[in-house]
Amino acid sequence: MLLAMTVALLSVATAIVNIGTDAVYGPLAPLLPDAVRNAAGFTGALTGFLMVGSALALRRGLRAGWWATLLLLPLTAAQGLLQASPYSLPLVVLSLVSIPVLLVTRSRFTASLSLSTTQIAAGAALVGVQFYGTIGGYALRDHFDAIDTVLDAFYFTLITSSTVGYGDVTPNPGSTAAMLFTMSVLVLGVASFGIAIGALVGPAIQARITKTLGKMTDSELELLEDHLLVLGYSKLTEPIVDELAESGRGFVVVTNDQDAADELGDRNVSVVTGDPSDEGPLERAKIARASGIVVATEEDARDALAILTARQLAPNARIVAAATDRENTKKLEHAGADTVISPSVLGGHLLIRSALGDHDSELIERILEGEKK
Repeated sequence: MLLAMTVALLSVATAIVNIGTDAVYGPLAPLLPDAVRNAAGFTGALTGFLMVGSALALRRGLRAGWWATLLLLPLTAAQGLLQASPYSLPLVVLSLVSIPVLLVTRSRFTASLSLSTTQIAAGAALVGVQFYGTIGGYALRDHFDAIDTVLDAFYFTLITSSTVGYGDVTPNPGSTAAMLFTMSVLVLGVASFGIAIGALVGPAIQARITKTLGKMTDSELELLEDHLLVLGYSKLTEPIVDELAESGRGFVVVTNDQDAADELGDRNVSVVTGDPSDEGPLERAKIARASGIVVATEEDARDALAILTARQLAPNARIVAAATDRENTKKLEHAGADTVISPSVLGGHLLIRSALGDHDSELIERILEGEKK
């Protein structure tokens, strides 16, 4: 990731430096026209910004980021060669060195990039408008001033759809077709840009806000499958959450304690804020897809309500509850829990076994080790 980010910064910096210099360097220098060198410099800056995105994707362990970086590294090296500048040598060398390093570390990037249908459609609409404007502008080039090539048509489409409009490429005043086409590119371009920003950038902003608030985004909730639900968060459930976090198993905590939700969010623990005994928060946490449910709110009455609600929403899920008072064990079982554990009874049982010298129990040893930590 650091190599990719360094290449990205070098690509941008090299392009900026080469824009203001006429020095040429390398075996390809005599063979390259000025137009090619200048184009390589400007596209090098663009490639550098794309490399920044791929480096951030590598940081998240995305396989798509690995592929994007693998495709961009040879491109940055080629752009460095085509710029034929003495300042391009570090960019070329580092790009080539990064390729084998990326290949060796391929197994570390296994996360899949999940895009919603809306995001895919927004990206396709943005690309489609640029394609439509470029082809249409080139086809109607006789009706425009300053459109002679496909590049001119693409330039016209980009500045029109982004509402920049420098005014250097305009439709002929007497051409109704060119004026109508320009208006269509403007309307479609503005719409596609707005939709793309909302669909592609919006979720990232929402994720940052919801993480701050200790909540999960809708897109993250949609990905939940075969996970565990922990209903309630307190001193009783804190070690449960720690154990699950260390195991790497997918789980979600449902709690109405905002401070606890903030704390869990800071620890990157998936949390849904709401009453564990209400249907809404449990449905948001995809209880129907959960493989197991742990109920431990430290209030047996609330535990019973949470169990009843959970059993109604997930009839086949296994529910394990913790009874604060040992007298309520049977009541929680009648509410629908498959297994009810009384911490006080379990603690007393383990205490007696330890006092009798039964140290062969792996469970006792793990608990004692945890207390020492």
